[in-house]
Amino acid sequence: FKQKTAYEIGVRLVGSEMCIRDSNNKIVLVTAASQGLGKASALSIANEGATVIICSRNKDKISKSAKDIELQTGSKISFFQTDLSNEKDINKMIENIIKKYGRIDVLVNNTGGPKAGFFDEINDDDWISTFESTFLSAVRLTRAVLPSMRRNKWGRIINISSVSAKQPIDNLILSNGVRMSVHGWAKTLSNQIASDNILINNVCPGFTRTERVEDLVSMQAKDLNISEDQVVETISSNIPAKRVGKPEELADLVTFLASEKSSYITGQSIAVDGGVSSLPI
Repeated sequence: FKQKTAYEIGVRLVGSEMCIRDSNNKIVLVTAASQGLGKASALSIANEGATVIICSRNKDKISKSAKDIELQTGSKISFFQTDLSNEKDINKMIENIIKKYGRIDVLVNNTGGPKAGFFDEINDDDWISTFESTFLSAVRLTRAVLPSMRRNKWGRIINISSVSAKQPIDNLILSNGVRMSVHGWAKTLSNQIASDNILINNVCPGFTRTERVEDLVSMQAKDLNISEDQVVETISSNIPAKRVGKPEELADLVTFLASEKSSYITGQSIAVDGGVSSLPI
């Protein structure tokens, strides 16, 4: 994204940053960015100088998120109230963005994580709603942005997934099942659009200090009648890096994949999990 002068960045080894060319003219949509990894990704990309648009179904939260990012980056952040499980909402948002900016160069597909639970606790409605919010939202958003990317012969699509798609997590059966579908779809699509210089990849966060993980930790602490700190310690002990991740560590990978520097990477599922996952998906 934006190249900084030596004066702006201080003493640094000479070399290019991971920015896309003419980043000030790049239009980036990050979905479900009111908090967590979506917000962290929007912040990281905005810091590089791109024009960032964010959305969430909660108007108050997405408005606050936009203000937070603006304060930290100095960039103007546009936002939409959008229900990602509603195709009409998605199409309306994309039409408005195209009308205002002319195109979308980068799409970061993100949704709130599916509810936790074991197989016997999950009903058909849970599966259907997860399929619509996690899988169909990515398909619909991608379908809507591809025409402008094809016209410009340049595009980046990054799906924020989960390490559960590489190594299933016992009580996240909804996430385990549906996120693998996203990976299969993305890999297939990557082969069909690469010749147009449109790249699609998945990023797979492990246990990362987000609001969702805090909720899962709290739930597990109650179930086991132990403190939340003990839950985090147990989780960390099973991670080779011996700690949980930070949102910005995932966000920086998203920013790289959104850049010109990622020009020969497509159809990949990259884990940011401290070394937990082992399955080569």
